Amino acid sequence: MPDQDDVRRIALGLPGSEAEGAMAYRVKGKLFAWPWLERVDPKRARVARLDVLAVRVASELEKQALLAMDPEVFFTEPHYDGWPAILVRLPAIEMDLLEKVMTDAWRVQAPRALVKELDA
Repeated sequence: MPDQDDVRRIALGLPGSEAEGAMAYRVKGKLFAWPWLERVDPKRARVARLDVLAVRVASELEKQALLAMDPEVFFTEPHYDGWPAILVRLPAIEMDLLEKVMTDAWRVQAPRALVKELDA
C-alpha cells in the first residue's frame, strides 16, 4: 500500500520535479500531483486528504478510461468536472500503477527536453 513517502520518492525521482508543501509536486512550475482537498462542510474550507492524490491527466478520454478501469482506485468529484485531473486512493492502488499514473501526470506538464531526458 503506497503512502506519502512513496509519492514523494516517485515524484522527486522525475527530472525537474520539486516538492511544494505536503504531497504537492511541480515540474518547471507546473503542478502535476497534489493532495485532494475534500469539501467536508459546505460552509468551511476544504480539508487536505493525504490518503488521496490528485494527478493531471492528458485528456478527458484518459480520465474516463482510468475511472472505468478501477473505480475503487480512481474517482472524481464535481470540482474536477471538465478539468484534466483524477483522484487516486493511495491505500487501494498498486505501487507500479501509482508510478505509471504519476509519471504520466509529470509527462503532461513537463517540457519536452525533460521528457526526452527521462526517456533516454
